[in-house]
Amino acid sequence: MLRPLGKTGVKVSSVALGTMSFGGDSDEAASAAVWRAAREAGVNFIDTADVYNEGRSEEIVGRLMRGERDEIVLATKAYFPTGKGPNARGSSRYHIVRAVEASLRRLATDRIDVYYLHRFDDGTDLEESLRALDALVTSGKVLYPACSNFAAWQVAQALGIAALERFAPIVAVQPMYNLVKRTAEIELLPMAQALGVAVVPYSPTGGGLLTGKYTGGKPEHGRLVEWKMYEARYGDPAMFDIAAKFTALAGELGQHPVTLALAWVTSHPAVTSVLAGGRDVEQLAPAFAAQAVYLDPATRDRISALTPPVPPATDRNEELTR
Repeated sequence: MLRPLGKTGVKVSSVALGTMSFGGDSDEAASAAVWRAAREAGVNFIDTADVYNEGRSEEIVGRLMRGERDEIVLATKAYFPTGKGPNARGSSRYHIVRAVEASLRRLATDRIDVYYLHRFDDGTDLEESLRALDALVTSGKVLYPACSNFAAWQVAQALGIAALERFAPIVAVQPMYNLVKRTAEIELLPMAQALGVAVVPYSPTGGGLLTGKYTGGKPEHGRLVEWKMYEARYGDPAMFDIAAKFTALAGELGQHPVTLALAWVTSHPAVTSVLAGGRDVEQLAPAFAAQAVYLDPATRDRISALTPPVPPATDRNEELTR
């Protein structure tokens, strides 16, 4: 299923291939198998970043897309450290220009279709970053600027600056969004929907929480309890109870939990495409299957009811009683 990427006129698959495992958990052969499975499933939206496995992900993507570059909508990102120097990170013009040039070399391509600021840079004036992106668009090295892990007000500020300065606008945002992480619903998704900005969430299964593996409460071992980042995000025991209920509901609905987790994310009207990543084809097959699943509003509401409702965007809550 193809969906419009915001107002750009570009069509992208409702499931995008995230390649964070390429060159890490997935060697070249495994990455190639995942690539072929994604393409055979109709996936045309490919997402990577300069920091994924020290650039090896971009290098592998570059080799895999030879011969079909013009069929691919390619996204990559920059912000996090790519070297030991003090300027080898961030969203300064100094770093962004060098990061784009390095990504183009690794990807062996002449342009990046969607280029994300990987994180909001508190130490760089936002106009500085947007001016750099606009210059890269003018040069043809980047087609569409985007941002990841920005708050709604930061996206809105970026759009306002771009409109005032006549810069190329932000066309897509990439937030964390899944059944147990629904903060994006409060302001980011309504803002994006109202302003025509594409939304491409990552972590739709909650780092594996919603894959069907966790039905007996919080485990003693595994990534979600042993990896500091994932334990911080998904270590709450209540989340494992939600995961067990979600897995049971998926079985009742006749869906693989991974398929249902992604289908729930893409059923939000603001969402354009959702990132799916994994080590091998077996892991990703149910994710690709989500492209063919339609969740009616009643079923989406039933799944959503497994977690507490998100709060309103303001302290006034009369709208909840109307």
